[in-house]
Amino acid sequence: MWNHNLQTLLSATIIAVGVSLSGCDSTKEEAQNPDANAESNEQAVTNTPVQDSTADNPDLDGATAQQGTPVKYDVAAWSTDAAAPLNTTELDSIQSAFGKVMSTDENSLDYASNPAAKYRFMKNDAPYLDIIDSEKYLELGWYYANPTDSDKEKELSQSHAKKSYQLSRQLMGDDGGKLVADMLNSQIIKNRVVSGQKVELAKCEFYSCMLVINKSAAQTDDS
Repeated sequence: MWNHNLQTLLSATIIAVGVSLSGCDSTKEEAQNPDANAESNEQAVTNTPVQDSTADNPDLDGATAQQGTPVKYDVAAWSTDAAAPLNTTELDSIQSAFGKVMSTDENSLDYASNPAAKYRFMKNDAPYLDIIDSEKYLELGWYYANPTDSDKEKELSQSHAKKSYQLSRQLMGDDGGKLVADMLNSQIIKNRVVSGQKVELAKCEFYSCMLVINKSAAQTDDS
């Protein structure tokens, strides 16, 4: 009886040890192969459906794509107006071409950070139209409307561009008008002589148009 009980006890002990060893081997195998566990977990994550947050929240970040009508400039119609020649030093006549001066800043800076006077022809809360004059430079600047701007802003931008076009024709002839037309067509012009005037920079981008003439580098030809 005792032997039978002993045999039973031994058998039970052997089975328990076997199960314990099997568990240890399994734990050991997992410890030795962490990649297998990671791969299994990764597969579980991969197989989990991903919810598209933008489908339920198309404006989640508060930003929406805006569309608008591009501003059109009727340059062909502007060129029919007469253009009385002007010199870059005739400031009073140049100002008259832009209209009435609304404000003057005598402590402004020109294109090269030299002391200058800035003449503004619009109120501060309206799309700007400026002339900056210094000993070396004459600069024309105006607001360049974006397609998403209001109709009023676009109209003012067109009006500013027309005045700048006509004044450029007075300062540099028909080539001056073509220069502004190129600016409005997204061309950037640098260091070009136009009808004897040295144009340092002419461009329209980022809501701003600027035409910078170097008065001290006037030429006698277009070479």
